[in-house]
Amino acid sequence: MKHSFRNDYSELAHPRILEAFSSVGNQQFESYGLDKCSANAASLLRKTFNAPSADIHFISGGTQANLVAISSILRPHEAVIAPTTGHIFVHEAGAIEATGHKVCTREGHNGKLRVVDIESILDEHTDEHMVKPRLVYISLSTECGTVYTKSELTTISEFCRANKLFLYIDGARLGSAINSPACDLTYSDVAALVDIFFVGGTKNGALFGEAIVICNDKLKSDFRFHIKQHGAMLAKGATIGLQFETLFKDGLYDELAEHSGKMAKRLADGIRTLEFEFLFPPETNLIIPIFTEDVANTMHQSYDFYDWQKFENTVAVRLLTSWATTECAVDEFLADLKAHRG
Repeated sequence: MKHSFRNDYSELAHPRILEAFSSVGNQQFESYGLDKCSANAASLLRKTFNAPSADIHFISGGTQANLVAISSILRPHEAVIAPTTGHIFVHEAGAIEATGHKVCTREGHNGKLRVVDIESILDEHTDEHMVKPRLVYISLSTECGTVYTKSELTTISEFCRANKLFLYIDGARLGSAINSPACDLTYSDVAALVDIFFVGGTKNGALFGEAIVICNDKLKSDFRFHIKQHGAMLAKGATIGLQFETLFKDGLYDELAEHSGKMAKRLADGIRTLEFEFLFPPETNLIIPIFTEDVANTMHQSYDFYDWQKFENTVAVRLLTSWATTECAVDEFLADLKAHRG
């Protein structure tokens, strides 16, 4: 059986998550996210992010979280600003556009938007004959595996507030970003600098589920109506609350993210030792090295991973480690890579 470096959610869930499900047995829970597990998880998240007044909502997946959050914020004529690699632009089947909101994009740098990118879009949209950019969407970590520094996020946040733009973070891999040595942001920084974001569970040990955190009071009203209208309100909401309670009760969330990052660093260091280059700086559990076509094709025979971008005679491949990736799996990949390099 091939070992997969295709994503960080191939394994169903961390054993402590599964144990938590087993431990509740036949207990009955309030429905639609109003249960005690969800309430406890929300309290733990507020404490983690030092955001005592934040509203917390649990959603089954990242696309649903992006769809509900963004569509709830924007008026019909308003648009989103995002990097060209942004998940809402590339990998969500036009979910945001389907709600009537244009996604305006810029290339950015290493998957990250800069103020100059945001400003250029504002400069292009001058009057009521065009959509009105209203929300800035970024990912932490990015789709390229890179992270924003505190200085970078602060600069974007200050620009957004000065220009009456909302700032939203797709945090599908927020744990990996915060636990990266390349990132000097804390959870508290994120809550202080951003209007709304979500905390990813699916890609960090949960069976499924994300937590939307609303920090800006202007965005809180009627949010549960938006969740329900978009079909994202689970009757068995306790299934997500229980998982987040488990992840954040004893530091498990950071423990799992730190492990996936260490395995990615071990992998990246070994690849660099073999003198392969990287398309983007390897900073989190998602890394994108550049192999020759022959090497990539040969490695595909033994391992699962995605080809990110093809060039002349080379291909950038996307490798992801998870909370369950072992040193043995990494070392086997590196040994095979060395053998096939010739």
